[in-house]
Amino acid sequence: MAHSCTDSVALLRHLALFYASTYEYVAAVAEQVRDATSAGDRVLVIVPEQHAQALRPVIALGSRSAVFIEMPPNPARVLPAIQEFLRGGAPATVIGELIWPGRTSGETREATRHEALINLAFRDARVSILCPYDAAGLPASVITDARRTHPGTIIAGRQRRSSAYAGPLSIPVSCDVPLPPPPARAEVIAYESDLREMRSLVANRVRAAGLPPGRTVDLVLAVSEVAANTLRHTPAGGMVRIWRTAGEVICQVDDAGYITDPLAGRRAPDPDRNGGYGLWLVNKSCDLTEMRTSQEGTTTRLHMRLANGS
Repeated sequence: MAHSCTDSVALLRHLALFYASTYEYVAAVAEQVRDATSAGDRVLVIVPEQHAQALRPVIALGSRSAVFIEMPPNPARVLPAIQEFLRGGAPATVIGELIWPGRTSGETREATRHEALINLAFRDARVSILCPYDAAGLPASVITDARRTHPGTIIAGRQRRSSAYAGPLSIPVSCDVPLPPPPARAEVIAYESDLREMRSLVANRVRAAGLPPGRTVDLVLAVSEVAANTLRHTPAGGMVRIWRTAGEVICQVDDAGYITDPLAGRRAPDPDRNGGYGLWLVNKSCDLTEMRTSQEGTTTRLHMRLANGS
């Protein structure tokens, strides 16, 4: 698979593959994988499990078979997974399907943000990234955003540039719509310097909501990391809100900070440097992380799914 220049992207080749049926999907992805392995690329496949089951027997190529990894629930975990794969050297091809019918609106927004950030994170990497989209099953707004976040598209086997592509520094406005306000029943606790009381409240409330012990530890750790960033980078404290929905426990942290790095938490930390683990750990721990940041402050909303969905 040739690594051609597309618009302002020098080495990165980032394409949206629009498909209308499972047959078309499997055939198109298999063709891309065959072309990639023939050109000497290593191949990483990150797709929903139902699609992985359909693809594995079709694209198995013996010693040059594609590497499959499980699609994580949090879209923010995918970019570090790609980053880790690219450390193996040599050109690579990645098949990444982060949006499919059935995704929640929050998951879709964060997956769309991921698609936009790929253009920034990997613009100097020798990698082809192919992102399948169910054109028949997804809302038109999702397809429109896909055209904005991908320099090129593949439709019915034909590759072309996307005239709607907005560039490597552009995030679709749909990704930053205001989050719905917490419900009135949400419990609130403020923190200023000592996080022990906040951690205790979060642990007690999420445990009572039905979150298993291990997941409770993960969520408390994630909330603590966000709150610690508040104390480290802002002159004031913050506020934590906790509530439960039909299938999730949600914690929201509000503070006066402003996060200017769009890739914060979406890159694997550099082991040779101190720091950089906080937001990465938050994304690694939670099923979904939503963040809205401006000079007026930052809201970080952390989602954990309940095992029984109720």
